[in-house]
Amino acid sequence: MSKHIVKMEGIKKSFENNRVLHGVDFDLREGSIHALLGENGTGKTTLMNILGGVIPGDMGRITINLIERDIAEVANMKSSDIAFIHQELTLINDLSISENLFLGCELKKSGILDKKSMYKKSKEILSKMEIDLDPNTMVGNIDASYKQVVEIARALMKNAKVIIMDEPTTALTNVEIEHVFKIMRRLKDQGVSFVFISHKLNEVIEICDRYTVMRDGSVVISGDVDTSITENFLACHMVGKDLSQNDIYTKRVVGEDILTAKKLSREREFKDINFHIGKGEIVGFTGLLGDGRFELFRTIYGCNKDYQGEIFVNGNACKMNSIQKAYKNKISYLPRNRKENGIIKDLSVGRNITISVIEKFKRIFFINYKKESDLNRNYIKKLNIKINNINDLITNLSGGNQQKVILARALSSNPNLVILDNPTQGVDVGAKLEIYNIIMDLAKLGTSFIVLSSEAQEVITLCDRIYVMYHGEIRKEFNHEEASEENIMIVATGGRV
Repeated sequence: MSKHIVKMEGIKKSFENNRVLHGVDFDLREGSIHALLGENGTGKTTLMNILGGVIPGDMGRITINLIERDIAEVANMKSSDIAFIHQELTLINDLSISENLFLGCELKKSGILDKKSMYKKSKEILSKMEIDLDPNTMVGNIDASYKQVVEIARALMKNAKVIIMDEPTTALTNVEIEHVFKIMRRLKDQGVSFVFISHKLNEVIEICDRYTVMRDGSVVISGDVDTSITENFLACHMVGKDLSQNDIYTKRVVGEDILTAKKLSREREFKDINFHIGKGEIVGFTGLLGDGRFELFRTIYGCNKDYQGEIFVNGNACKMNSIQKAYKNKISYLPRNRKENGIIKDLSVGRNITISVIEKFKRIFFINYKKESDLNRNYIKKLNIKINNINDLITNLSGGNQQKVILARALSSNPNLVILDNPTQGVDVGAKLEIYNIIMDLAKLGTSFIVLSSEAQEVITLCDRIYVMYHGEIRKEFNHEEASEENIMIVATGGRV
C-alpha cells in the first residue's frame, strides 16, 4: 500500500456563526486519484482551500509528505507541494503557454526576461507529460482541454506532489475529457496525486482509485472505487436518500408543432437541418464538439441573420433575424456556462431573474417594484431557489441555485418554447434532479423545451425525442424508448446504427 502524502484529521472551520466543517478526516495516498464528492455547500471546497493554503483552518491536524503542519499556519506557508486548479481557469489568453507557466516567477538574465530559458524549461515540463505543444503558442489559440493541461503543467513547474482539481471537466467535451484523463493517469504513474472534485459520477468511477463523500460538513463514507461502486451508490450517499426509484421521465400528451425548421443551413456551421417540436414536448440535441448544435440554435434564437432555409412558428413562416423577433414569438434561451454567459455578478438574485423583462415593470421613469417582487417570489417558490435575501448578490448562491435563477429568467417572459444549452452544467446531483423535475412539470403544463447537451444520459433522461448531430448535420433521430448511450455515441462519432 502506498504511503499517505496527505492526512487531514479532525478539521473544523466556521465562518462567523456558521460551522462549515465538523471535524473532517481525509487522507490522500501517493500516486492516486481521490474523488471528493458532495452536493454544493457540503464543505468539500472549504476543506481543499484549507489544504491548499487559501484559508486557515480552526482546529485539526494536517500532515503533508510526512511533515505535520500547524493548522493555523498552513495558509501562510503556501506549500509548493500542493497546487489548486480552480474551476475557473486563471490562464491569460493573450500570453503564450511559456509566459503563463512562469507568470509571477519569470526567469531573468541581467534584469531582462530570459525567454530562451523559460521556453526550454516549459518544453521539458510538457515533454514529461508527453504533450506535443509549442510553448510559444498563445493560450487563446488552444482548446479547453489543453488549457487544463497547461494548468497542470504550471503545478508541476512548482514541483507539486498533490494537484487539487475542482470540476475540471465542466466545460469539456467527451473527447477533451479523455485527453485530460490520459494526462492524469500518466502523471499518477509518475507518483503525482490528485484530488478530483466533480459532480460527474461516471467520471469518478472511470478515473478515480478512492472516494470520499461529504454531506453537511462531515464525511459520510469513503473507500476504494471498485466494481461494487455505482453512480447510484455514490449519489444516494451524497443526497442522503435512495435515488434508484427516481424515474424522471413521464410520457405526456404532445400538442401541435410550435416550431419547425426546414432545410436550415449556414456556411461551415450546419446544413440541411430539418426538425420539429410539439407543444409540451421535450426534444434533445446531442453530439460532440463542433457538431453545430450551438450555432444552429443561436441562429433560431435570432443571433445570425445570414442563414438559408425556413423557420415556422405555430405554422407561420418567420424570419428569425433578431433576438427581439424570438422574444415576440415567445422563444427564450438559457445559455451554456452560466459564469460567463448567464449570471450578472454585480446584480442581485431578484434583478438577475427579471433583467430581461424589466420593461414590463416600468411606469414612465419608475419601476413598479411590487410587480417585480411578485414575479420574483413566484419563481423562487416554483423553482425552489434557496436564498437568504432576494437582494443578495447572485454570487452568494450555490451553483445549482444560480442555475435555477437563470432558468427563472428564461421562464420570466412566459415563453412557449425554452432552449436549454447544457442546463445542468456544473451543478450537483441533487440540484440536477430538481432541475429535471422542474422541466418535466412545466412540459406537462404545455411549455416546450429543446435540450442541448453533451451528456447522452441527460437527453435520455429527459427527452421524448433525440436528434444526434455530426459535423453540422442531423444524422439520426431516436425516440425515448430506443435511445441508448451506446447508440448515441456511435452516431455522434460518424457511425450508423
